[in-house]
Amino acid sequence: MNYVNLGSSGLRVSRICMGMMGFGNESERAWAIDEDAAEPIVKAAVEGGVTFFDTADTYSGGASEVATGKLVSKFLTRDEAVIATKVFMPMTPGENGGGLSRKYILSGIDASLRRLDMEYVDLYQIHRWDPRTPIEETMGALQEIVQAGKARYIGASSMFSWQFAKAQYTAEKNGWTKFVSMQNHYNLIYREEEREMIPLCLDQGVGCIPWSPLARGMLAGTRTRDGGRHTTRSTTDPFTDYLYEQPTDFDVVEAVQGVAAARGVPAAQVALAWLLSRKGVTAPIVGSTKLHHLEDALAAEELTLTDDEVEQLEKPYAPHPVLGHF
Repeated sequence: MNYVNLGSSGLRVSRICMGMMGFGNESERAWAIDEDAAEPIVKAAVEGGVTFFDTADTYSGGASEVATGKLVSKFLTRDEAVIATKVFMPMTPGENGGGLSRKYILSGIDASLRRLDMEYVDLYQIHRWDPRTPIEETMGALQEIVQAGKARYIGASSMFSWQFAKAQYTAEKNGWTKFVSMQNHYNLIYREEEREMIPLCLDQGVGCIPWSPLARGMLAGTRTRDGGRHTTRSTTDPFTDYLYEQPTDFDVVEAVQGVAAARGVPAAQVALAWLLSRKGVTAPIVGSTKLHHLEDALAAEELTLTDDEVEQLEKPYAPHPVLGHF
């Protein structure tokens, strides 16, 4: 496993980030697994060199954070582990039960730390943009959290480039902590982030940690052009249908399968290796509810694609509308 700085910060992270969304319980996702089933996967990840783990308050109603805290602490000391979580999605009833207001952010970090059973997180991320809250209020609240020692760094997730630039400018203008990372929607099927967000991050020294690096399993072959569904997730995840509904998406899937067949490796390894080779990408967030998911991710980190293979993978791409910001 290789390790790199997260953007221009001094925080060192493994090149594979383990996504913990699938751990906790089945309250929201039929394909999620409990702590007992997840433990050998987390153990294997640590043995493979993974030190970076990403969760969110909203996953399984908080159960993912509970599982993250319990499982990671079995195999790494707190100083060895890099723990990231997120805030924004509604977690409590009422008008103030979500969003990025000062009220919600300050209560949200305390609730996350209780579930994680930790005194701080390494990376605290806003899960989405909140159009109802002034960005000055959001960035000021995040500054308070950093100053209180409850988060070492802050990051953001899917939004428009102008929004991210506005947030960074607001922080800089006020002498507050700026975002060091962008958790964006980026994979071989959806490459719209290459137009503005990734160039912005490269220019500003912000590390990209893409979510859905395998397009929610499509690039691993879980769905077929004729409507086939081969996994529990592919049959129970309507968000995948929303994100990846263009017929041309399967042209990309088939290109990945062609390169993978010629290499004699699983398609997931090829798709992840491509993403790891992209400028600006620090660490894809890879979900692993089965051991072979993790094994493919670890192998991808060591797989180098040729220029001809990259051209073959990228050629079928067709533009998409903005997807994943909402």
